[in-house]
Amino acid sequence: MPDAKHKITVQAKVAFIPDQSDSESNRYAFAYTITVTNTGTVAARLISRHWIITDSDSQVQEVRGDGVVGEQPLLNPDEAFQYTSGAIIATPVGTMRGTYHMLAEDGTKFDAQIPEFTLAMPRMLH
Repeated sequence: MPDAKHKITVQAKVAFIPDQSDSESNRYAFAYTITVTNTGTVAARLISRHWIITDSDSQVQEVRGDGVVGEQPLLNPDEAFQYTSGAIIATPVGTMRGTYHMLAEDGTKFDAQIPEFTLAMPRMLH
């Protein structure tokens, strides 16, 4: 568990992308905007990410990689970094959660939890 010096807060906003989705092909596309805020007292760099994406059929995709959107942002205390990316799942509803691996300027390595959020197609009117 990270201490007060090493604390990262993660918030997510999700949008369904109808023009990149096709329900007949079981393809549901979502954009998510993530805000990563350093709420600790030591600057820290986002080194890598690990996402766990689960659809409503319990199919899991794990995504690992360096940084986010091609960057490894350094966040000073009270500084935020925001980016938008996307995910495609096979059902109209799913979830995403994960961790960011961080490296603080004092040499401490820690994981910032990404709280689970929901990917959901808005209700369609017929």
